[in-house]
Amino acid sequence: MKTLVIITHPNLENSRINRRWMEELKKHEEITIHSLYQEYPDGKINVEQEQKLLESHDRIILQFPFFWYSTPSLLKQWQDEVLAYGYAYGPGGDKLHGKELGLAISTFGPEDSYQPTGYNNFTMETLTTPLQQTSNLIGTKFMPLFVLNGVAHVTDEELLENAKAYVKYVTQPKLETSNA
Repeated sequence: MKTLVIITHPNLENSRINRRWMEELKKHEEITIHSLYQEYPDGKINVEQEQKLLESHDRIILQFPFFWYSTPSLLKQWQDEVLAYGYAYGPGGDKLHGKELGLAISTFGPEDSYQPTGYNNFTMETLTTPLQQTSNLIGTKFMPLFVLNGVAHVTDEELLENAKAYVKYVTQPKLETSNA
């Protein structure tokens, strides 16, 4: 299975979590790593190149820090431009059908804050519903979320174990998917 990990972190070189995840992924030749902020520092996305990259992979993982209950702005722009009508949905928009789509998210808030009783009021599954619906619309199989909460309090040992678990998430041949 060819896997593409699209990393969207505006300050990756200073990110302890997302950078460590990327470093662990780089140890595996079968994973294509694509950093949007490094590729497009000017914000001008090459849509044709991005679409070809998507088409050449079976599994797509969007890796990002959770910003204001959503994705970083460049990932939203990427979605708007790359997942176009006639390409990813609508008449003739079947280019991604049958592929898998997963999310790898880091959050500053602790896990218990992402509960109906927590200060964020909602679970991560609820907060990522727009991305799950995007997956439905473009015909991909939505994978279970991979989330690391409370990143400010993660020890080096915990991060190492989490990075290994992330590689397993990315490379595991069959994951339970959801059509939520």
